[in-house]
Amino acid sequence: MTERELDRIIEMAWEDRTPFEAIENQFGLAEAEVIKLMRRELKESSFKMCRKRVNSGVSQKHLKKRHADIDRFKCSRQRSISLNKIS
Repeated sequence: MTERELDRIIEMAWEDRTPFEAIENQFGLAEAEVIKLMRRELKESSFKMCRKRVNSGVSQKHLKKRHADIDRFKCSRQRSISLNKIS
């Protein structure tokens, strides 16, 4: 795994709206493997803060916990980017 892939996995795991299933689809890492990776790569306090948020009920890190209307990983308010310019 490259450093760039590692950084992207951690970034996706940190985001509340990106489900673990998206990480598994893109990188082939199951939730338990992502948690081990984060435990190894993050400071202890950062790891605990992230896990606390995921387990708080606010996070939508699992597709089963998401509302049925959410059918994509990207925020609906996020502007699309094309040719390195914000549309």
